[in-house]
Amino acid sequence: MTRLPRILAAVLATSLLAGPALADAPVQQIQAALARPAQMCGRFDQTKLLTGIKKPLQSNGRFCVIAGRGILWQAVQPFPSTLRITRDAIVQMQDGRVAMKLDAQQEPVVKMINSVLFSLLAGDLSQLDSLFALDGEIRNGHWQVALKARQPALAKAIGDINLEGGAYVERVLMKEASGDRTDIVFSAIKTGDGAMTAAEGALFD
Repeated sequence: MTRLPRILAAVLATSLLAGPALADAPVQQIQAALARPAQMCGRFDQTKLLTGIKKPLQSNGRFCVIAGRGILWQAVQPFPSTLRITRDAIVQMQDGRVAMKLDAQQEPVVKMINSVLFSLLAGDLSQLDSLFALDGEIRNGHWQVALKARQPALAKAIGDINLEGGAYVERVLMKEASGDRTDIVFSAIKTGDGAMTAAEGALFD
């Protein structure tokens, strides 16, 4: 369970790309500006600053968000690793093998996170509003939003989240309760049937 906060941070960041996460004005304007494609893939570049360590940890790779199926987070650098998120579980794979599996039915925090993720994908804002305090602004099509978890368990697992973007989320900044900070930039986003490769689709089967 010691790796759970970092994993959930990456997962939540990716899920936010899929569409609306907000329910108050001017957040309603931000919601209207966000695209909600059925399939979306792209590149991520992540920088993590750990408390007490001067040198940042950097990684990059590819992500896919598939409405109704789940999320795929594939790190390429500094070493290959794949994270697959479905409604029932979070699975981490390395070298084609399952390295870790968190079952939503057995881990209360995972169940909460998965509920949030799929609420985001489905655009169910009522649950998100009960879990997060939201504050946002939009100017000339570019927006910024701050999410602060209301529940202690969620705050401990995720921390505070700041987002910015346009039609899609372009940057996510997370500050965990421990003081660790994660900065993720998304780019080269593609949508539609050709966004995901056959190999990526097979990882959901």
